[in-house]
Amino acid sequence: MSSSPRARAELRHPRPPWSSDGSGHLHWFRKGKEEYEEPHLTRLILFIEDDEHIRRQLTMSLKNEGYQVDEAGSGEEGLEVFGYHPADIVLVDLRLPGIDGFEVSRRLRHSSDVPIIVVTASADTHDVVAGLEAGADDYVVKPIVAKELTARIRALLRRVGTGAPTDSVVRFGEIELYRERNMVYRNGVELALTRTEFRVLCELAEHPGWVLSRAQLLERVWDYDFFGDDRLVDTHIGRLRMKIEADPSNPELIVTVRGAGYKLAP
Repeated sequence: MSSSPRARAELRHPRPPWSSDGSGHLHWFRKGKEEYEEPHLTRLILFIEDDEHIRRQLTMSLKNEGYQVDEAGSGEEGLEVFGYHPADIVLVDLRLPGIDGFEVSRRLRHSSDVPIIVVTASADTHDVVAGLEAGADDYVVKPIVAKELTARIRALLRRVGTGAPTDSVVRFGEIELYRERNMVYRNGVELALTRTEFRVLCELAEHPGWVLSRAQLLERVWDYDFFGDDRLVDTHIGRLRMKIEADPSNPELIVTVRGAGYKLAP
């Protein structure tokens, strides 16, 4: 008799004893030039991919890096698994049959701020931007290079575990930003920002009136100095504007400085 996705996941491994909302603290040690998580802080990855060969191969690579992995062969199964066994990070193929990766990302983002990495068959701008707009934090292109993927995963998890230094409130326009509480209000109404959107806004708010280049934002927000893509920055800036600007088509808070980057209007 075949078991349910829930039963298979629970047989593979129990849920780690820390939450997936960033409350567990990450500790790091060096091994050569690479960074690894301490073994007792192993994180759980949900990998949603319909190609069994790719899924098995990458799952093995991720486990060799010390991660626990839940596997799902469809969008429907992935959402079901996440519902009862929330992961610390989700890796999802965009071109799934049935509920595709775009819709999976939208549904996950509707109920969770779990970090999401989408997998695309090409670096085609439409797929990448659509995946990011659906709620993803980052993307990788097939064929997936395991070393690059694990570097991106580590970077995302470092950002999840990073606390803010103060609880001071920053005000600009109609916006109030509380760093330590991870809260943003517009005219007294709390806004639903993803972790990455929040970090982009914090970075701009720390340097009001300063122009931050896309490369600077990639390094400071995504922790990338070699895997970065300008589309990550541009798409998240667009999503932020939709949430904080009175007129996103004519932004007054987050201003584009052509050829240079973005700045928060003082």
